[in-house]
Amino acid sequence: MKRVTIYEVAKEADVSLATVSRVINGSDIVKEATRKRVEEAINKLGYRPNAIAQGLALQRSTTIGLIVPEASFTYIGQIINGLSDVAKIYDYNIILHTITEGITNIREVINEVIKSRVDGVIIYCDKVLDDATKLLEEYSIPMVVMGTGVSSDSICSVYIDYERAVYDLCSDYLDRGITDIAVLEDRKNDVITEEMLNGARSAFKDHDKEFTNFISIPKDARSTYKFIRQYFHKNKTSLWIVNRDSQARAALNAAKENGLDVPNDMEVVCMTDTKYNSMARPEISAFIMPSYDLGAVSMRLMTKMLNNEAVEEKEKCLGFLYQERQSTKH
Repeated sequence: MKRVTIYEVAKEADVSLATVSRVINGSDIVKEATRKRVEEAINKLGYRPNAIAQGLALQRSTTIGLIVPEASFTYIGQIINGLSDVAKIYDYNIILHTITEGITNIREVINEVIKSRVDGVIIYCDKVLDDATKLLEEYSIPMVVMGTGVSSDSICSVYIDYERAVYDLCSDYLDRGITDIAVLEDRKNDVITEEMLNGARSAFKDHDKEFTNFISIPKDARSTYKFIRQYFHKNKTSLWIVNRDSQARAALNAAKENGLDVPNDMEVVCMTDTKYNSMARPEISAFIMPSYDLGAVSMRLMTKMLNNEAVEEKEKCLGFLYQERQSTKH
């Protein structure tokens, strides 16, 4: 959907750009009849004023807003490198906006993004994703969502198929007769947790079984490690699938303290590989995700949207590689 500009509003109302700007900013020097004509044009065209329109009549700022949940900082270094490298090629700057769960109001963040006069916004998937995209769509700002597949007239997305990764992993174990598989909740990322859970459910369904071993962490549990350690007092699971490296290391330590040997008594697989997985003992098997490509492809999609270039795929899925290490048997 083409973004309606202040120029089109001015033409529709038969007034100058300055007059439209004064109406948008609530100036009291505009005659009432003129104000009404401008407001009618705005409503008719579906125009949503942003900071560029309010200040500079939609001159391009060559700036892209990046919204990232603070809890994801450990994993987004390579993503930002990919974004930055492509942004430099196309002469764009990136402004980082962070969201802290339970502290940051998403509407306030979006307001800051708008005020910073961005041409587009890239969002790393998080629990506030729906709220953020709805607010930004009101302003007809082009968006690229990283981490989950979603699209609309003004939204493209680049994501990694975590659901497929878990499906393939569970299917491999189920084919070998191993059904005692657990998926651990990641309280810091509801989106990926749901994808992991869907992957396990689908694999079990295709093997004529029902997946029931989703390990939900109680809201009052302040430490994932302490919860897992307590869980292992009474429960033993053949395969644990977790999202973050910190969860994988917590599982290794909790297993050892409960007399469980990894990988002989229990195997552990981490969805998001980092350098810390190969530093753990035993080394942790994990999925190597193309983080740099996630950022680079997202930025390239954004430049295409801003320059009205053809976008063949509005939802771009990237591949992954499974890296077997010492926390699994084969």
